[in-house]
Amino acid sequence: MSQPGTASGPGRTPAWRYAIGMFGTSIPINMIKGSMILFYVDILGLDVRAYGVVMVMYAVIDALDNPLLGHLSDRTRSRFGRRRPWLLVGAPMLAACMIAFFSAPTSLQGIGLVLWFAVFAILCEAFDSMLNANYGALLPELYPRERDRAVANGLRQGFQLVALVISLAVTPVLTTDVFGTEESTQGFQITAIIYGAVALVVIVFMALGMRENPRYSTRERPPLLRSVWSIVRNPMFWTVGLTGACYGIAMALVLSGIQLYVRYSLGLPVGNALYLQGIVILVSAGGLVVWTRVVARRGALWTWRLAFAVLAAGFAALFFATDLVTAIAAGVVVGAGWSGMLATNDLIVARVLDADAARNGEHREGLFLSAFGFFGRLNGIVTGLALTSLGVFFGYNSGADPGADPGLAFRVYLCVYPFVLTTIGAVAARLISVPIETPPEAAEPVEPPPPGPVDESAVERPR
Repeated sequence: MSQPGTASGPGRTPAWRYAIGMFGTSIPINMIKGSMILFYVDILGLDVRAYGVVMVMYAVIDALDNPLLGHLSDRTRSRFGRRRPWLLVGAPMLAACMIAFFSAPTSLQGIGLVLWFAVFAILCEAFDSMLNANYGALLPELYPRERDRAVANGLRQGFQLVALVISLAVTPVLTTDVFGTEESTQGFQITAIIYGAVALVVIVFMALGMRENPRYSTRERPPLLRSVWSIVRNPMFWTVGLTGACYGIAMALVLSGIQLYVRYSLGLPVGNALYLQGIVILVSAGGLVVWTRVVARRGALWTWRLAFAVLAAGFAALFFATDLVTAIAAGVVVGAGWSGMLATNDLIVARVLDADAARNGEHREGLFLSAFGFFGRLNGIVTGLALTSLGVFFGYNSGADPGADPGLAFRVYLCVYPFVLTTIGAVAARLISVPIETPPEAAEPVEPPPPGPVDESAVERPR
């Protein structure tokens, strides 16, 4: 009988079938994150202060509902599995909400525009969280060995980068040149309909083809409060979560501000974001192969630390770019560092999940990943505050009131803030201890170990 994690095991979900789901989950949310400031602030005239308030509110709400969604997923028992029902429900809801998000009537002003933005931004992020809590929880379950896990993760990050090429780099061309203009909203609505339909088909295809481990669904259902308390008392939850948030927030700033960086800091039409984003994403896609090999040789922790440092260097270089050519040159470094983080960050988190399952005898990946999602929810707060700070320091309040130097404003937003965050993350990563790779047999559901001190030999310490 084949062992868990081997490529030839019967009933094993092919890595490509699981990985392609990342393509479907990435297209909607990255179009939303990459275009919301341009669509609502610069075109529709939403004041950045209102934008900042909404993003803080949305982040708080989303931080509260994420653990609940993950917990409900862990407790789900059905003949279709734990994760599949949530994926099949979340996909059409996210597609519908994304289309509504980019269908705001141009006649809306003031509080009406704020309410439309707030309602559909929160709904889109809630359904995206539902999808990703369940999709992400499948990685450690389907692929217990870190080597197999790294391959599956590399493939899914590759699909994510393809989705990013479409949802970020191609979107400005579709919305401003193909289906609309730089000053209209019609192109966004048509593009959202197309992306929503594609995402729905891909997610359903992935969900119907993956095979959950039935043993994980036969455990006693843990109560919510006890599980949450156990997670928040785990020091690695905080150290790994906060360090990973430095990377996540930095990239959230980049995704939300790249089009306005091109418009104001480089003084070019928004459509030129295609070339900058396209190069960064292509470099990241190619780098996944290299970083995956580095993980196999040096381990996820060592590679994670190196990727953090490369990413920070890329943001420093991007600050000094003066035209599209120099911005692309700096973007190559950003892409290399980003690729390394894509190849390793989820592997570090998965080690923490494996250790939790081995220690407690309960597979609660949905709740644990949703708890980690709390740090992801900081993205909304920080990006909202960062954009609001542009009004305070540089006078940028909206496209109608850009202030005296919007170019410097978005240079700070896109380069300085991410550089500070990734530098903090690079330093913190050097000080973090994470569990060693958990053997596949240890990842199977087992009885909880007797209470006692944690075996310090099972922790990989900084070198």
